[in-house]
Amino acid sequence: MHPETAAIHAGTHIDPSTGAVITPIVLSTTFARNEQNELISEFVYSRAGNPNRKALEERLAAMEQADVAITFSSGLAAAMAILHSLSPGDHIIISPDMYFGVRVQLELLYKRWGLQVSEVDTTDMTAIAAAIRPHTRLIWTETPSNPLVKITDLRAVAALAHRIGAVCVCDNTWSPLIQKPLDLGVDLVMYSTTKYIGGHSDLLGGAVISRQHNEMVERIRTFQHIGGAVPSPFECWLMLRSIATLPQRMEAHSRNAMRLASFLAQHPAIEKVHYAGLPTHPQHGLAAGQMAAFGGMLSVEPKGGKAAALKILSKLKLFARATSLGGVESLIEHRATVEAGHAHFSDALLRISVGLEHPDDLIADFQLALEELEAA
Repeated sequence: MHPETAAIHAGTHIDPSTGAVITPIVLSTTFARNEQNELISEFVYSRAGNPNRKALEERLAAMEQADVAITFSSGLAAAMAILHSLSPGDHIIISPDMYFGVRVQLELLYKRWGLQVSEVDTTDMTAIAAAIRPHTRLIWTETPSNPLVKITDLRAVAALAHRIGAVCVCDNTWSPLIQKPLDLGVDLVMYSTTKYIGGHSDLLGGAVISRQHNEMVERIRTFQHIGGAVPSPFECWLMLRSIATLPQRMEAHSRNAMRLASFLAQHPAIEKVHYAGLPTHPQHGLAAGQMAAFGGMLSVEPKGGKAAALKILSKLKLFARATSLGGVESLIEHRATVEAGHAHFSDALLRISVGLEHPDDLIADFQLALEELEAA
């Protein structure tokens, strides 16, 4: 099935007892056996398996044309499952420009556990190769990166990982459907489904998706079962509902972001716009080669530094000043405030999640805020 069809039909079956077209919510935590003490269905206990979670995992796998999807209660729980599939003493390579929550996990939890970590600019293949050690087991990529929108060559990094017997992971949270890391050779795709896949700023979730079953995937599945960080049946049902419109939402987010980025790139009050869809982006060609669209996320750096950035924040009306991304509403945040001591970028940087409002209204909102900044 094409992704648009899979987003609606995969994992969904007509309910045999009622004829319901939409999968019912199964809230039961436990499942009965018959008189012969045999399970009535494949389900035993909801932490280990639930009809709604099974449907969600089937749909996510179908959209990625993968064999297996494993879902979690948050994106960080999904990341932790991947990291926990490694062993003490293993070495991994990450980029400093990635979701800071995973970097915090590594610093506070896994370094104490004996996992060794090297931070390397994953857009630089020479730097990645130089960081490899005999016990390098995983290369973690995130592209476009958060928040500087750098582009990693997934084909090249995956090929390098495979040459040394390592696994390549891509956090594809910013780019579901519009970027297919598995098609580019990546082994595991991770999502915070809280973001675009949930799409309405009202759900937490995470997922790990693999082209095939293997030993590492089984370890991740075991961590899901035993660790217990699983989504509830209702959350799975809501996620399924949201996925049905994901292809159309990603198209609209990408269109709106391109419009806003193009406007901001030409405005005299803006120093830099980080958006891979702009021809001026240093890796625009690479992004165009591995993405069907450029997504709804961009970052800007106004002239005047942090003071100007905070002034712009205070004047915007349609952009909510809030963390997270991927919802139907537009959000903006001063990223250095959010990451605090973990920030590795300009304290003028504003990260923008472009929503589904009319792009002319979003541009007009920024135009007024920038006019007030210039007049001050």
